[in-house]
Amino acid sequence: MAKQFRGTYTVMVTPFSDDGSVDARALAALTEWQIREGIHGLIPLGSTGEFLSLSRDERSEVAETVIRAARGRVPVLIGTGAEDTREVVRASREAESLGADGVMIIPPFYCTPTEDELFHHFKTVAEAISIPIMIYNNPATANVDLKPALIARLAQIDGCRYIKESTLEVTRVRDIIRLCGDRMTVFGGILGFESFCEGAEGWVAVPSNIAPGPLSRLFSLVADEGELAEARRLYLHWLPIIEAVFGQAYVGGTKALLRHMGLPVGQPRAPRLPIPAREDERLGRLVADFGLKFPAIA
Repeated sequence: MAKQFRGTYTVMVTPFSDDGSVDARALAALTEWQIREGIHGLIPLGSTGEFLSLSRDERSEVAETVIRAARGRVPVLIGTGAEDTREVVRASREAESLGADGVMIIPPFYCTPTEDELFHHFKTVAEAISIPIMIYNNPATANVDLKPALIARLAQIDGCRYIKESTLEVTRVRDIIRLCGDRMTVFGGILGFESFCEGAEGWVAVPSNIAPGPLSRLFSLVADEGELAEARRLYLHWLPIIEAVFGQAYVGGTKALLRHMGLPVGQPRAPRLPIPAREDERLGRLVADFGLKFPAIA
């Protein structure tokens, strides 16, 4: 029986070695730590994983490393987005063959597809695999905005069962649930706490790279226990970490924080640049203030 995706899922960074290659050892260590800290699920090869800056072989290596390290303990969804529908089908089939529990797919991001083209794209991929698709709406980067009415249409495709809604319009969570019912499960993509309050069943989170335990607990407090006041206190406590990886800092800031915690994951690949020295120093102080520390890699 297919796993039901629910909770806080970390959209993982891709660690690089000093020579610029994928650091599979650090990636496996990050995977293990995330699971031990209580994360509900993992998503490598999303935007935070710099998927467009990796070769096909590197993407395969990242997917295989995380799936193997997770050992079925939490769901693993693989980002398989591309401009070419054929490539999305190929990558999604590969993810399924490696043991992924699902795939996360951003729309084609250059050709500005029509609604009919988007429907055909996702339907073609869904018919090629037997694991569920999480549609990824991120209009700031994809040049495509999947609004609630279109999501309701895509929800008619068997296999398109989840949506990562990455806008600051949190009421979209409400509207997708209202229009789609139980045919589409909503994950917030930016606003975790606020999305939970609107009924989201999960959060595809960048800051849980840094704080998987507390941000998983945040979901449970709202969705399972109804403890909104306690959840809000927890949210506000961790807000400096959440804000530290918001916007353009989502890759560089996350990697800097992990390095300060004791897990070197390299710098972002060009054209992304490392964060400025002053900001790096601030993040180092933030790590110290929160007492964050990554365990030594065995």
